[in-house]
Amino acid sequence: MSTEVTRLIQSHRSIRKYQDQPIPEELLQDILSCAQWAPSSHNVQAYSVIVVRSSDTKQKLSAFCGNQRWVVECPVFLVFCADYYRLQKACEMHGETLAADEVESLLVGAVDTALAAENVLLAARSHDLGGVMIGGIRNNPREVADVLGLPALTVPIMGMCLGYPAQDVQQKPRLPQRAVIHEERYQEELIAGALEEYEQTSSEYYSQRSNGTRTDGWTKQMADYVNKPRRAHVTQFIKEQGMRLT
Repeated sequence: MSTEVTRLIQSHRSIRKYQDQPIPEELLQDILSCAQWAPSSHNVQAYSVIVVRSSDTKQKLSAFCGNQRWVVECPVFLVFCADYYRLQKACEMHGETLAADEVESLLVGAVDTALAAENVLLAARSHDLGGVMIGGIRNNPREVADVLGLPALTVPIMGMCLGYPAQDVQQKPRLPQRAVIHEERYQEELIAGALEEYEQTSSEYYSQRSNGTRTDGWTKQMADYVNKPRRAHVTQFIKEQGMRLT
């Protein structure tokens, strides 16, 4: 029952090496237009996309993202931002006051932004481009905001490298479906077994990918990753941008 679209979605791979070939402007605009047709909560469209082609700007952003060299090497780097600045301006046009101080507003902005970004990545891949999401854009959000001229009430959520692939990477296995998809209620009793299976599968994947130098599986990696706070400074940055998160 698979279709061209489902096969495209299920063949996802993160691409970090790109050919020295620019993305035609008409093609890029077609891809970016797909961002605006992603679902949006109450049609608030609480996101903006910054298109970065300048080598100098990409170099700065790469440093802020943890020196990920593919940010510099990709022909186009996109920064997806949650954006309530436009909504504030809409309120001012009608004498209203923006109420965006609760966590719900941040969630709406982040979800809208992520949906737009996924649309862009899928559209790009349908044109034989490849890409990778860059969560490291949140490593130094204040510096990113300054470089990109982000106004108040905007928050960088993720970056995205785009370009014509110069690598063919192995697909990383995902969790067993029974650990993710639940019928009628959350099936707690299935999780332990599914995690044990995935630990074995993912361990074999990393061992093969690294020629045996890395053998830890997904559960060990995640246990090491989520046992400490991540990017705690982002909360303060969001508040400084005008979203108090009460």
